[in-house]
Amino acid sequence: MQRTGKLLSFLAAALLLLTAATNEKKTTIFMIGDSTMANKDISGGKQERGWGMALQCYFDDNILIDNHAVNGRSSLSFINEGRWDTVINRMKPGDYVIIQFGHNDEKPKADRHTDPGSTFDYNLAKFVRETREHGGIPVLMNCVVRRNFFINAPENDDDEKLRTTTFKDGVKMVEGDSLIDTHGLYRVAPRDVAQRMNVHFVDANQITHNLEQSLGTEASKKLHMWFKPGEEPSVPKGRQDNTHYNVYGAHVVAKLLADALCEEVPVLKKYRIDADVTVDRRGRGDYMDLQKAVDAIDQTKPVTIQILGGEWAKPQLAKKSKVQFVLREDAKWKP
Repeated sequence: MQRTGKLLSFLAAALLLLTAATNEKKTTIFMIGDSTMANKDISGGKQERGWGMALQCYFDDNILIDNHAVNGRSSLSFINEGRWDTVINRMKPGDYVIIQFGHNDEKPKADRHTDPGSTFDYNLAKFVRETREHGGIPVLMNCVVRRNFFINAPENDDDEKLRTTTFKDGVKMVEGDSLIDTHGLYRVAPRDVAQRMNVHFVDANQITHNLEQSLGTEASKKLHMWFKPGEEPSVPKGRQDNTHYNVYGAHVVAKLLADALCEEVPVLKKYRIDADVTVDRRGRGDYMDLQKAVDAIDQTKPVTIQILGGEWAKPQLAKKSKVQFVLREDAKWKP
C-alpha cells in the first residue's frame, strides 16, 4: 500500500512537470487590468464575465492566456498589492502583456486614484519598461466604455457597488441616442504612453464605443449585467449594471479585441481561431454544460463546438446532426 502511494505521488509530480514543460513551450499572453477584463466567480450560475476570461476561446492551444486582472484594481493598487511582481516573475522572453486600466484609476479613493498625464502615465510606463526588461512584449489598451447613454453621466464613485444593487436601485434617468464618454483623459493617456515609448496600442475604447453605439440604447443592454426581475435566476431581483459584461457581452468584446490585437501584432494571426460555440466548465465559454450547448443550436446546419479541457460524456445528437466537435486543452471523451 505504501509503495502504491509513493508511485501515485511520483506520477502526479511527473504530470505537473510535464504540464509545466508544455506551458514553457507556449507563448503566454498575460493580462493585467480591472473587472471589465477579470476572471469571475461562476458559482451558483453567476453570469458576469470579464472579456479577458473569454479570450482563450479565440486563440489556439499554442497561446496560453494567463489572466491576472482583478475586480476593483487600478494601475496603482495592482502594483502596490504585489500583483505586478507575480506577473513579471512568471514572464519569459517572447511572452505578451496586455495592459488595460482606467476604470478605477479615475475613482477618488487614495489607494486607487491616479492622474492622467502624471501618475497614471508613470504606472503604465512602468509596466511597459519592466515587461521589456524581462524580454516580454507589452500591448497597451485603453479602457472599454461604460454603457452610458445618459446626457449627464450619473455619479459613480465605485463600479464594484453595482453588484449589490437590484433592478429597482438602478439609475432613473432619461437616455438619449448617443453614447457619452465617462473616461475623459484616462482613455487618452495609454495612447500617449504608447506613442512616446513606441509600444503596441489597441484602441479598446473606440472599438467598444462603436459596438455599443451601433447597438443603441436597448440592444446594448444585452452585453451587460442588465436584467429585469425574474429574467436571470442568478440575480432574481434584476440588475442595472452598465459597466460589467455578461457571458454574451464578454465574448462579443473578446472577439473584437482579439481581431484588433492580431491586426496590431500580425504574428499572432496564425493562432487566431473561431468556433461557433465554446463549452468550458471553468466559465470561459458560451456554455458550461455540453448537452445544453447542443440543445441550444440548430443541428441541421454546420456548427463547430470547441470543448476546453476535461473529460466529457458524448451528448445526444439529432439523427442528421451536422455538429462537429473540436477537443482542446487535452479534452477527451469518456470511454
